[in-house]
Amino acid sequence: MHDPMTPEDWAANHILGIYETHLPVRDLDRSLAFYTGQLGLKLAHRLPARNAAFVWAGPKEVGMLGLWGAGSAPLSMTMHFAFRATKSAVLSACEVLPRRDITPLGFGGTPVTEPVVFGWMPAMSIYFKDPDGHSIEMLHMLEDEPDAGFGVHSYSDWLNRAQPRR
Repeated sequence: MHDPMTPEDWAANHILGIYETHLPVRDLDRSLAFYTGQLGLKLAHRLPARNAAFVWAGPKEVGMLGLWGAGSAPLSMTMHFAFRATKSAVLSACEVLPRRDITPLGFGGTPVTEPVVFGWMPAMSIYFKDPDGHSIEMLHMLEDEPDAGFGVHSYSDWLNRAQPRR
């Protein structure tokens, strides 16, 4: 199947900016004290088992910074960032990216056929690798209420979760 839009036209219509970036840090507690205490960014989520934390960089719809203590970074942490993207871009990524010889990946780095959802944000995303192995993500914030108990699962699971909707 031929993609009717050039990559440039598609990006101009769907990529909204950089949503998140991640930094490896030597001491997570010291870095959190700096980013939350000194800079005043709000703690979004902490993963003690992974020695990682996320802080909002502006309102949660605008941006996030991931901090990864020594040796804890995901996907071998070559480097990682996320584009803020339209919902339709993330939903269609598993169809569009392969046409461009790009493999859609889930949070764990394995190929997927649909976006994943991070319940604690909540946001839907799709990952892929650049030619140097860097982890690139397209992310769209969802309007639903956060559900930290949901974890990270498929978008279908998010839509079908047994939770009252508001």
